[in-house]
Amino acid sequence: MAKKLSFACTLLTLLCAAALLSGCSELVLLNPKGPIGEAERFLILAAFVLMLLVVVPVIVMSVWFPLKYRASNTKAAYEPEWSHSNKIEAVMWCIPLVIVLALSVLVWRYTHRLDPYKPIDPAAEQFRVDVVSLDWKWLFIYPKQGIAVVNELVFPARTPLSFQLTSDTVMTSFFIPQLGSQIYAMAGMRTRLHLLADTPGVYAGQNQQFSGAGYPTMSFAAKAVTPEAFDAWVEQVKRSPQTLDATRFEALRKPSSGDPVTYFSSVSPDMFEYILNLYSPLDKTPGGGHGQGHTMHGQQ
Repeated sequence: MAKKLSFACTLLTLLCAAALLSGCSELVLLNPKGPIGEAERFLILAAFVLMLLVVVPVIVMSVWFPLKYRASNTKAAYEPEWSHSNKIEAVMWCIPLVIVLALSVLVWRYTHRLDPYKPIDPAAEQFRVDVVSLDWKWLFIYPKQGIAVVNELVFPARTPLSFQLTSDTVMTSFFIPQLGSQIYAMAGMRTRLHLLADTPGVYAGQNQQFSGAGYPTMSFAAKAVTPEAFDAWVEQVKRSPQTLDATRFEALRKPSSGDPVTYFSSVSPDMFEYILNLYSPLDKTPGGGHGQGHTMHGQQ
């Protein structure tokens, strides 16, 4: 009977593990394509393994104890007066303490190493993209190229990326799981993020912060391409008849979901600062002139 019970417990455990692991192929977070994602995967797995040092023995004992001390097992020791063991106390306190200390050191080191504001390679030229979250879409502004795109992020692979982010709506969260480092975008505030894609590919980008009715559709394709493909894409965007200025932005910022990818062949040079300053209590002038009457290009 005991053997049958043990076999049933083992089989049940294996079936549960198989069910849980069957979806691992969909866990893009554990399939990183950049150095930040790689470091974060290591941190996740290391923390998982360290915590298993407590979980696995508990699972084993939850099966072993009932089998060993069942009523039909006459060979098990019977000690009704037993109440304390220094060895058990030492194990119960020391092992969790060691795990907590190890996790503390690990998280402390990686928190500073993975600071989203720190460039991946300070010596290399950073590829800048300005990101604005809207209801319920993403606006990507390329200052150097003078273009803007809705719901599509294209950038050269193997090039350090420098994002600055803000929001024209409630707080949202910018996240490309395979590249790593989720970060918030907030109205009137500027946050920064540095990423890099090791290989060309198309990666899912999304908003991880609930932001209203259109939240489920607030996603975008992040495309890492070769430098030649990126230059060709820029030329394609520049052929668009649409341009982005303050007037066009007023129409774009209206709530909508499921918006198609939209290209703007030109964008006002200080558009990001203009959006940022819409929520600044110190400066309501377009373009961020700090009350000195500075205006957006083309918006006199």
